[in-house]
Amino acid sequence: MERTYAANVRGAEEIKVCGFVDTIRNKSKMAFIVLKDITGKVQVTVEKNEDPELDAAVNSLTPDSVITVIGKAVESEYVKLGGVEIYPKKIIVESIAAPLPIDREARKGHERSSIDQRIDYRWVDLRTEKNQLLFKIQTVLVGAMREYLLGKNFMEIHTPKLIGAASESGADVFEVKYFDRNAYLAQSPQFYKQMAMAAGFERIFEVGPVFRAEKSFTSKHTTEFSGFDLEFSFIESYQDVMALEAELLTYALGKVKEAYGKELEEVFGMPLEVPTLPFPQIKLADLYAELEKEFGYKVPEEEKGDLTTEAEHLTFDWVKKKYGHEFLFVTDYSAEKRAFYHMRDENGVPQGYDLIWRGVEITTGAQREHRYEQLCAQAKEKGLDEDVKFYTEFFKYGCPPHGGFGLGIDRLTMLLLGMTIKEAMFIFRGPTRLTP
Repeated sequence: MERTYAANVRGAEEIKVCGFVDTIRNKSKMAFIVLKDITGKVQVTVEKNEDPELDAAVNSLTPDSVITVIGKAVESEYVKLGGVEIYPKKIIVESIAAPLPIDREARKGHERSSIDQRIDYRWVDLRTEKNQLLFKIQTVLVGAMREYLLGKNFMEIHTPKLIGAASESGADVFEVKYFDRNAYLAQSPQFYKQMAMAAGFERIFEVGPVFRAEKSFTSKHTTEFSGFDLEFSFIESYQDVMALEAELLTYALGKVKEAYGKELEEVFGMPLEVPTLPFPQIKLADLYAELEKEFGYKVPEEEKGDLTTEAEHLTFDWVKKKYGHEFLFVTDYSAEKRAFYHMRDENGVPQGYDLIWRGVEITTGAQREHRYEQLCAQAKEKGLDEDVKFYTEFFKYGCPPHGGFGLGIDRLTMLLLGMTIKEAMFIFRGPTRLTP
């Protein structure tokens, strides 16, 4: 018999449902089991003392046990859970759950387990409706970004994560033993995205793992995350890159709101505002002047070339007040603070940007330097010319002007739902966390 999901039981006669035991009330004459699957919940009503096999199955059950129920779906105005209950002919106990090692939610006499305790048993923690909704939302978000780019003639590629040299600099990479030599885990697909431009692919994107060997213990940092990166050719300036990113995010967030906007606000308490185009943008120096005028924030002299974390947080209130917007492009960083492969104008200003959403940086994007001699000179300036020689070779035989950016899917999810990075990831990785 084909399985029916909990969301589709209404109107069925003979039916088979499968799932976890969400709750069970086992009385002397009746038992009420709430069965949960990925689509929702349904009540299973058992009349006791009529079938010894049913009674034995019910009496063996514990919360989170896994069962298959074959029976009849009956509509009833007395059943609060969807107005439908299943009277079973057979209950197959697939797996009995031991007492749960964590409290997934606060309950009478028990506080909710800490996030680190819950990560220890992440597979148990992920069974909640809230956590499963999180990943349904994330699926729509990533799917919509893919859909948008495929509609713009982008190709999806998959670049290597084991590389022979550090991705962008000599720091913040994981070194691994690779047969008779050392290799590194890629901290970005950057070099290979640009190789695709030199190969004439013109428009590419990738969804894949990214590794950062940073000993950061914040609500937004992780040592491994899922990146959404893209690159495209024949741009006129980095303004083209910003415009594409704004359109991409507007499209994707619109799809999320269409699919889950109501549930997102009800469950996470975060109303989703689909942004309007164009996104506001401001030069870094002008932003610091605005933040000083509005909040009295004065940036230390030695940090004026980059956006400080405190200033980053203040941008949310500022951009909301000035533009009624949640996103802000910040441009004109100092060359010292930007990667060597960012193109610079005649004044030496990098042709790139950061995108800030809800007071947190989600993207660094730029027009790249595609001219071989200039790129080699900028790599040498930062002392990386030998380390990235394999990369500069990509540009020796012709390469179109191009640019791109990368987004962290987990950080996007974190900001969208108002949580920490540990909660927003399927499995978190940090300096002290390598299991489960």
